[in-house]
Order: sequence, then structure tokens, then C-alpha cells
Amino acid sequence: MSVWMVRARAPSFIIPITKLRIGNGNGDVKGLRLPLLSNKSWQFQLQLELQQRNEEKKKRQNVTISYTNSSSGGDSASAALELEVNEIRESCKMWKWKGQYSINYLVSSTPNSHPDSPPLLLVHGFGASIPHWRRNIGTLAKSYMVYAIDLLGFGASDKPAGYSYTMEAWAQLILDFLDEVVQKPTVLIGNSVGSLACVIAASESSQTLVRGLVLLNCAGGMNNKAIVDDWRIKLLLPLLWFIGFLLKQRPIASAIFERVKQRETLRNILLSIYANKESVDETLVEIIREPANEEGALDAFVSIVTGPPGTNPVQLMPSISIPVLVLWGDEDPFTPLDGPVGKYFSSLPSKLSNVKLIVLDGVGHCPHDDRPELVHEKLLPWLAENI
Repeated sequence: MSVWMVRARAPSFIIPITKLRIGNGNGDVKGLRLPLLSNKSWQFQLQLELQQRNEEKKKRQNVTISYTNSSSGGDSASAALELEVNEIRESCKMWKWKGQYSINYLVSSTPNSHPDSPPLLLVHGFGASIPHWRRNIGTLAKSYMVYAIDLLGFGASDKPAGYSYTMEAWAQLILDFLDEVVQKPTVLIGNSVGSLACVIAASESSQTLVRGLVLLNCAGGMNNKAIVDDWRIKLLLPLLWFIGFLLKQRPIASAIFERVKQRETLRNILLSIYANKESVDETLVEIIREPANEEGALDAFVSIVTGPPGTNPVQLMPSISIPVLVLWGDEDPFTPLDGPVGKYFSSLPSKLSNVKLIVLDGVGHCPHDDRPELVHEKLLPWLAENI
């Protein structure tokens, strides 16, 4: 998914933040503007929204989250393989990372999964979690052992207080997971910041751990402080640092986060990044929203948005020699093809023989969930031929 960028009306004063703008660390400033809190009402509004949150939580306790059928196109066989969110959650396990952090993960296979084929590890983007792959796990598990992981700070994994999140820490988490849990050379499949974490992991590993790499609209950094040779971001850099300062003020950060994770806000954000609007259903909204209500989610949000952006993929890709498939939705407002990151990855096939790029027409920032049948159509033949 994506990270958030706040747009301040009056940079010289802390409180009156009135607009929210969504973006990703890719050098672009496109996004959806949403109303936030005024300086006169934020305390009352926060109290009201917390009360509404508690009421909504009580309602959710009596509702079973399920996914019935996708209206995103594709054949009935693909639709039949889509998993219910509860089915995914009940199948998950916990792994202890570094002896202290509980990491949620899933393993899925079928009797037809080829034992000699390398396993696949699915790595979600910002704000997402394992159920974001619900439209892919069943199809991929027909031929491969499929693992999926909740990165630290997301989903059902731990969200430790005071933890400083970095792209490099997530990359190390991936490598340790491969070494301790999977224990076989694995194909990494990531979306957005999950893609970048996979790139960093692949650049630091030999083929004994990472066999191949699939990038779905790779991000340029963990947040908007990633400068990717774009004059627009360079001009905004002072504002971004100011926003970072605002988010470190607990009452302001809490108020912003409470508004961001409201159902209607999340739905509008998702509609802005999905090209196929029918894929934005109530289940998807809850997949993003529910983990955001857990203890530690606010701290993770602030740390990620205000932390270092991480290593630029431009610096890493030339060092990667394993097969790489880049799938890019052409209607992505966060990492568009004509943005710095999109242009860079578009140029790679002419420079690196191990990289293949496929542009997906009519697809947004999350191709695997936006148009899963199209992703499978391109991904499965590439895996069979190259891995």
C-alpha cells in the first residue's frame, strides 16, 4: 500500500492542519486530499471518534468477515480459489524473530504443489497484511508452496513500543524468515514497500536464500523523504521535515491517525489507488482497518512516516543477478510509469538481461488485488520458465 503525506495550510503554526494528501516515497506528489481536524475542534473531534471506534468495535464482534466472490473479472476457477479472511487468519502461525518479536505468517500448499519447485514468499505493502493476498494464495498454491508474512508493525505481527522501523530491518526479517522457517531458496514477491524490502533482501543474499524476485509497483522508499531525482520532492523537502515534526507531537499524530483509519477515509484512499473500483469491497477496507486499531499501530505509523526512507532501489538493482519480473500497473497514482521510479524500472530490461518488465493496462498500485487474474496470467508462465 502507501504511506501518508500531510499537507499543512500554515507551516509557521503547528495546530491548523486541514488537509491530508497521500503519497509514496517515489518522487511524486499526486494524491487524494481529505478533510482533517481544525485547530478549534480537534480535541472534541478526537474524543467523538474514539467513542465511535468503540461502538464500531462492538459491532464487529458480532460480524464474521468473509470474502465471497470478486467482481474484478477473471474466470470462475480463479474466483473459486479466493480465500475467506477468517480462513487465512485461522491458518496462520507465529514465529519468534530474534527471540523477542512475534511474526505472523501463513503456509499454504495443495497435493499438486511441486515439491521440487522453489517456494514463494508474499510480502505486503504499507498498511496491508497477509489477507491482502487472499485473491492470490489459492491460485499460486496449486503449483507452489506459498508463504506469506506480516512485516513487523503490521497485521497480526508485533508492534513493539519505541521500535524504530527501517527498510533494512524488514529486509533482515525476510532473510531470517527464509533461513529459519522456509529453509529453501525462495522467490520473493512483494508489493510497494514490500517490493523494496524484497529488493534490499535480494541484494544482500546469495541464491541459497533468494532464487527469484517479483516486484509489483515497487516503492522508491519507506516514506516521502525518499528523493529520487525529482525536483518536486526536493522543493517539498522542508515541508516534509516539518510534517515529521508535527507527527512527533503525540496529540496531533493521534488525531491524524484516527481520521486516516476511518472506514470512509480508507475507502476513498483505496478507490484512489485501485483502477478496478469493484475490487474495493468492505472486506478490503476491514483488512486495512482492523490491524490499525491494535496497540502499537499508531507508534508504527509515526515511526514509518518519520523514519529514514531506506536504500534507493536504483542503487541496488544492478547488483542483483537472479531472475527479476517487474509487473507495473499503468494507472498507479503513487508510482506512475512516468515518475522517477517507474521510468527507472522501465529502463532496466534494456540494461539488465535478468530483468523482465510487463506493464499491466488498467491496473493501479496493488496489481495482485486490483486485477489478480491478470497478474496470475503473467506471473505463472514466468515462474515456470525462469525459476
